[in-house]
Amino acid sequence: MKTVKIPARRGAAVPLKKDQKIKIINTHGGQVVDMWCFIPDGSEHLSMPHSVVTLGRIKPLPGDKLYSQLRKPLLILEEDHSPGTHCMLFAACDIERYKLLGCSEYHDNCADNLREVTGALGINPSYIPTPLNLFMNTKFHQHQEMVVEAPEAKVGDFITFRALQDCVMAFSVCPQDLVPVNAHGCTPQAVEYEILD
Repeated sequence: MKTVKIPARRGAAVPLKKDQKIKIINTHGGQVVDMWCFIPDGSEHLSMPHSVVTLGRIKPLPGDKLYSQLRKPLLILEEDHSPGTHCMLFAACDIERYKLLGCSEYHDNCADNLREVTGALGINPSYIPTPLNLFMNTKFHQHQEMVVEAPEAKVGDFITFRALQDCVMAFSVCPQDLVPVNAHGCTPQAVEYEILD
């Protein structure tokens, strides 16, 4: 079993065979990781809106299946050794998001990370699907206001998924450093993953 590091602010794409498992490790704690899944030809992708409707909740739990835009199960969440504060609602950060936050120059972002790592495998999504934002700490007040606080994940916390069909997993170590999406004073940190056969 090999542990692979994904540097802070960067992405990775990982082909999985049916029934292979992948473990995503919050190496330093407090880091959000945007996660996507595609079938190998790119025509079908993990869909957070379809998964939310099917599950009837906005935070996945161990044993939950996650679904594509065609309502087919792509993944199952097998283990979650973290506080479970994942977010199924936030769109991936992109260059326009950073412009709205006041950036006048290019800023690393999850959408471009996804395009880069999937493009290298011949998958070129026509739009950026909403990711499963692993370890992202979204909270709700009186069913009206949603706020984001620093992640509660500690050093070494991890989550494990099993592929329900051949697929490509993609990850972006969120580069957000302007609002408190990440901990460590809004400083992105590297994470790791392992393929579990």
